[in-house]
Amino acid sequence: MQDGDNISEIKIEDQKIIENTELNIWEALIPVFALVAMLAYNIYVYGDDALSGSNQFVLLLGAAVAAIVGFKNKVSYKRMLEEVAENVKSTTGALLILLMVGALAGTWLISGIIPTMIYYGLQILNPTIFLAACVIICSIISIATGSSWTTSATVGIALVGIGETLGISMGMTAGAVLSGAYFGDKMSPLSDTTNLAPAMAGGELFSHIKYMSLTTIPTIVITLIIFIIIGLNLTTTGTPQIEDKLQAINGAFNISPWLFIVPAVVIFMIIKKTPPLIALLLGALLGGVTAIITQPNIVANIAGAESLSFEAAYKGVMNALTVDTSVETSSKELNDLFTAGGMKGMLGTIWLIVCAMVFGGVMDAIGALSRITKSLLKMATTTFGLFASTVASCLALNLTASDQYLALVVPGKMFKKAYEDKGLAPENLSRTLEDSGTVTSVLIPWNTCGAYHSKVLFGYAGATAYIPYAFFSIISPFMTLLFAAFSIKIKQLKSSK
Repeated sequence: MQDGDNISEIKIEDQKIIENTELNIWEALIPVFALVAMLAYNIYVYGDDALSGSNQFVLLLGAAVAAIVGFKNKVSYKRMLEEVAENVKSTTGALLILLMVGALAGTWLISGIIPTMIYYGLQILNPTIFLAACVIICSIISIATGSSWTTSATVGIALVGIGETLGISMGMTAGAVLSGAYFGDKMSPLSDTTNLAPAMAGGELFSHIKYMSLTTIPTIVITLIIFIIIGLNLTTTGTPQIEDKLQAINGAFNISPWLFIVPAVVIFMIIKKTPPLIALLLGALLGGVTAIITQPNIVANIAGAESLSFEAAYKGVMNALTVDTSVETSSKELNDLFTAGGMKGMLGTIWLIVCAMVFGGVMDAIGALSRITKSLLKMATTTFGLFASTVASCLALNLTASDQYLALVVPGKMFKKAYEDKGLAPENLSRTLEDSGTVTSVLIPWNTCGAYHSKVLFGYAGATAYIPYAFFSIISPFMTLLFAAFSIKIKQLKSSK
């Protein structure tokens, strides 16, 4: 879900895994096949508009199919509804963070913070090295904050804007941003998922991070090499177009390096372990105050007033926090870029997450998640088979439960004893959980992570253009399987004593 942002007050590691001995594997898979088939047809019909609403209803139809299977196996309606309620409750923090990110994006636009990031970024970042630089910048921010979500909502938005003005595909830039963000989140001791994985496996945090680096560092190196090669072969609008963009930004906003103080304060608060929800709220409010001080004309214009007054300031900032706002420049491309939806703009993503949680909740209530994972566990007759089954289980949970925490918790609980029985140290399980559970969540459009990042970076939920370029997330599961297949650095249980 929110890797690195916040675990619900519900102790996710204590969450029960519902089993149903009457349910067989084929019955457990019926809702999955039905959902995949319905989503495929819906996307065929609606194309890119599928996640504007129709896919959300398809998720509810998938939940209905799962409920029918549950009724056949004597699972009560009340039990299913209670599990759905628990699932939705566990996303409360994520939903509130989404609202705060929408608010922050609005005030950071009208205050000139995001335009200033783009203004200076255009002058510093050469198109050839831009994508690799995105990976490095986002890696550093994400390690410092422990949060891919915060990284995406701050520097990520600015970098996608810079890339667009350079003529670089938004999908490419977003893929680079997310590759760096997930590397940093995965390796940061401040990240929730980095703490959760060893907790599930019975390991220790820093031992987990050290062992995980064996697969993670080669993966990020390969990712950087790929982006460098892409950068060397990119045909971009480059420098000839930049001067016009700089003049357009300068003409619309009062640009100043002092505006970097606000994002620096937000990042500092998160590094100091301020809850992300509080940090983002304060960041949004600071953005509003900064807008009144540095961009009074813009604030007045958004309020529909001729000059700035107390009422106009209040209305302008409140509009930026809550509803659609835009700032016009002399550049048509920048006009498309300098728009924000406020909290209202996040409602579609919240709708998607709630519907996904309904499907995941019913699947859990009828015992389907447990049955699918157990069936995968039975295939683990060799050490490689055990690693492969863990990877498959994490991917299946990200697809069906639509939540990365569950993709760590359920396989972690199910596979823990199997690793012990084979004499494998808990670091093997915790590393595999992260390599296949944490990072692949962003590749699923209806997963909370996929929905969040596509909304923040593209402006609408379910955007999939970044998926082919999220190389770090794509390569990570294969890297962990490669290490397992050739028995590279497979830590034995006795060596951890």
